[in-house]
Amino acid sequence: MPRAVPLLAFGIFAMVSSEFVVAGLMPQMADGLHTTVPRIGYLITAFAAAMAFGGPPAVLLAGRLRPRAALLVLFAVFLAGNVLAAVAPSYPVMVAARIITGIASQAFFGLAITTAVRLVPAERRGRAVGVVLNGLMVGTLLGMPLSTLVGERFGWRAAFWTISALTLLAAAVTRAGLPDLDPATGGATGGDRSAFGRPRLWLALTTSTLIIGATFAAFSYLNPILTEVSGFSTGTVPLLLVAYGAATVVGNTIVGRLADRHTMSVQLAGLLLNIGFLTGFALLADVPAAAVAFMLGIGLVGVTMNPAMATRVQRAGNTGPLVNTVHSSFITGGVIVGSSVGGALIGGYGLRAPLWLGAVLAVLGLLTLLPDVRRARPAPVAAVAAVEVERVEGR
Repeated sequence: MPRAVPLLAFGIFAMVSSEFVVAGLMPQMADGLHTTVPRIGYLITAFAAAMAFGGPPAVLLAGRLRPRAALLVLFAVFLAGNVLAAVAPSYPVMVAARIITGIASQAFFGLAITTAVRLVPAERRGRAVGVVLNGLMVGTLLGMPLSTLVGERFGWRAAFWTISALTLLAAAVTRAGLPDLDPATGGATGGDRSAFGRPRLWLALTTSTLIIGATFAAFSYLNPILTEVSGFSTGTVPLLLVAYGAATVVGNTIVGRLADRHTMSVQLAGLLLNIGFLTGFALLADVPAAAVAFMLGIGLVGVTMNPAMATRVQRAGNTGPLVNTVHSSFITGGVIVGSSVGGALIGGYGLRAPLWLGAVLAVLGLLTLLPDVRRARPAPVAAVAAVEVERVEGR
């Protein structure tokens, strides 16, 4: 694997750390910005919405540049947004800062994946995507705990300054280590957009939304489920979440190695296992050992499907930056659906409701996968023989 591919993962790590920083510092930010914790929570929604809707237009602009130049421009925009967050004097300014960083982050994801697959042979694209997305997994594992630690010790603004410094470092190593490739053929122009006329691409995008929605319906509420249903202490939950993050790193590495040759099989197995894990968690959430086992299972087969999902989308569409960025937007849509609908269900059905929602979304994801699974099956021996006879007779 070219050394430039892990460098792209470092950039994603910096951006994911910024995405999650608000979740760990809500009370401090509410005090500092003279607002309420629920309004601080909307900053997470603003970031996600900016990713989903602002990323594709941003990549249309950045995709006209050489990949390294485009990534450096996005680093600069992302840095500006974090600096604005660090000095924000009021809540509206903080909202603007989160929108800026969300747009830059989503566009960076799409361009980073496109650049990674250009650096490797076609048969290693899934593995390259897996390496790049390890930045996402490690960001989930370490980004929020580290930024929360810095914010609690030195103030919440220090957390944004730290992420700004991390962004500068990521930009520097990207500038030094990434080859100066030519713009991708078609870039973000007509050749890239034409893929969206293919029904198979929309089916693949829908599957990705449902896979991530199923996972985040559970992940978004792990803390209250583990404390109020499973009975773990508040001091134990962070350790369990670190274990969950470690499971995602392991799962992503495995899926990345299998994604090229077994794209559909990996997603099929992942969805079937996740249905079992989510259902088991919902039924046995009050049994601590079972709850931990099912939680780790979700970590292994949930967001870790990303390399296989990306490979399927690229085969149904293309490897261009616009397709990859729109795919990231659909993934973000899954996060929004899983977390928002899951939260709405808690009031009427309790803390197990998001787990049941996740199982339902995984079943729907399985249904959207089946047409491509059938298409990927080898033709029956008789059919292959008939085709061969026709070929020979036609000579």
